[in-house]
Amino acid sequence: DLLELTLEELAQFDGKGDNKAYVAVDGNVYDVTGNRKWLDGEHEQGMTAGKDLSDFISSAPHGKDILKQFTIVGKLVE
Repeated sequence: DLLELTLEELAQFDGKGDNKAYVAVDGNVYDVTGNRKWLDGEHEQGMTAGKDLSDFISSAPHGKDILKQFTIVGKLVE
């Protein structure tokens, strides 16, 4: 079953300590835990996990295609 997370709940998945690292894009929540570009929940381009990155990914060099490699673990809800 997919999680349903508010922005407040998503913030807990910041990749720090034992926390998983999740990011939201276009309403989907992706698990980026363990990805080498997301060490300790911090992306090498300065973004942090636990946030909605929809506005940032459109300007990223890789675009949204990169998301295909990550598992969708939930949906962002109000």
